[in-house]
Amino acid sequence: MDWKNEWKRLVLFIIVFFALFYLPVGSARFDNAISEALYLAKWYAREHVVLCLLPAFFIAGAIAVFIRQNAVMKYLGPTAKKPIAYGVASVSGSILAVCSCTVLPLFAGIYRMGAGIGPATAFLYAGPAINVLAIILTAKVLGWKIGLARAIGAILFSIIIGLLMHLIFCKEEENRVKGKSAQTMDEQGRSLAQTSLFFAVLVGILIFANWGFDKENIDGFWNMIFNSKWIITSIFGFFLFWMLHSWFKMGLIKLLSVVVFTIATAVIVPDRPMITFAVAIVGISLVLFFGKGEGREWFDASWEFAAQIIPLLFFGVLIAGALLGRPDSEGLIPSGWVSGAVGGNSILSNLFASVVGAFMYFATLTEVPIIEVLLGSGMGQGPALALLLAGPALSLPNMLVIRSVLGNKKTVVYIMLVIIMATISGLFFGAIV
Repeated sequence: MDWKNEWKRLVLFIIVFFALFYLPVGSARFDNAISEALYLAKWYAREHVVLCLLPAFFIAGAIAVFIRQNAVMKYLGPTAKKPIAYGVASVSGSILAVCSCTVLPLFAGIYRMGAGIGPATAFLYAGPAINVLAIILTAKVLGWKIGLARAIGAILFSIIIGLLMHLIFCKEEENRVKGKSAQTMDEQGRSLAQTSLFFAVLVGILIFANWGFDKENIDGFWNMIFNSKWIITSIFGFFLFWMLHSWFKMGLIKLLSVVVFTIATAVIVPDRPMITFAVAIVGISLVLFFGKGEGREWFDASWEFAAQIIPLLFFGVLIAGALLGRPDSEGLIPSGWVSGAVGGNSILSNLFASVVGAFMYFATLTEVPIIEVLLGSGMGQGPALALLLAGPALSLPNMLVIRSVLGNKKTVVYIMLVIIMATISGLFFGAIV
């Protein structure tokens, strides 16, 4: 037996044995951490998978199949003009206004199609960080100064982080671009306007299906849209079906069957729109799966993203829930430690806020009430901004997926840039306010 290799297995067995032997089952904090991990995973499955991730996977798959590679290279490639590349990346990311996990399939899609590391990471940061409603809510709840600082910081971050990633990895990017440039893409016979409208419809479904309720302004315009979100989503859905038949030549009978089942579900369970939405998603998936040509390619590309990303996301959610718990709860790490470590405006307090924010999972808008509670417990203004700039853009689940796309080195550099810049921003803001 070759013990040069077997000793590693022996060490692993010993570590696992002692971990199980001393597993603190029965301890209130440990048992609560396990419950928090499962509760967070359950909440994530209910609130994010059907409405957020599944549409995002279809958009990512569509990017891989329907967008010509030369278009991606022209506007987002490493050789594209910097104002255009970073402008397109930051604006398109901010328009989506999605959470740190929902943006991942879209980021993976444009990066694999040839987008430069700089514009791709600018898009990755901009999606969850430059959320217009979140910035407005921050200003309303936490004060206009921190709201303005968050808006300026998020916009600058997306561009600066992208530029730094490009400068650090420019040589590696040159080799990757050469490989992409050598590939060829078939012409699909659709105009740029048709392709743009198709993606506008897909993005519209993603945005309005996830339109949230603004508790701070119940009678405001935002909630007027919220009350009609499913009507608007349905309109986008009918446009999608029409495009699939007229432009993508998919069978009318199959598509009408999906429409009939979707409408029937809406009539049977009118108070459960998520079920109706899920039926529509499953119906489209079946049409694409049993179809041919571009439809089947679209399904295969979407499935590839889902198979890669979903397991990593749920593993990360479980770990994050066990360590930090849900909002208003706590896991293995006591919340008192967190609130006690972010007082004042020292380097350590800002760094700690950035690191905790980077690893904790924040659903869209939940960071505002959490920081409101922490400010009431003595959190400094600087660490509050640091957490706002690092938290929504990163999370442990998010990191695991980024690693699978970019690799270890680029992922570590991206995470460090976000944490360092958030720390510096917090220090500066805390000093001037």
